Amino acid sequence: MKLFDVKLLTVTCEILAQKNILEILNKHGITGYTLYEVDGNGSKGVRGQGFKNEKNLKIEIISTEARLKDIVEEITRSLFSDFAIIVYLSDVQVLRPEKFI
Repeated sequence: MKLFDVKLLTVTCEILAQKNILEILNKHGITGYTLYEVDGNGSKGVRGQGFKNEKNLKIEIISTEARLKDIVEEITRSLFSDFAIIVYLSDVQVLRPEKFI
């Protein structure tokens, strides 16, 4: 079994940023991602317990470091000032790298 090194981009954000994040992903040719609602507690207090527009999302994207860095830069530049967003990159290994390029 051969594993291939790629990156996992994780974006945790308020649900109001969803449309903007997905537009950025589409702009950069990302067609595969996992999105789910999450609850949590952080600097903005407990989130995800109340109204629909107070929920948080977690979006995960696996791709090459080069593609994901461009996305991180755009999210940082265009959305950080308006939305609660946490972004991080992790090293992961996959079996079928052609699915993530």
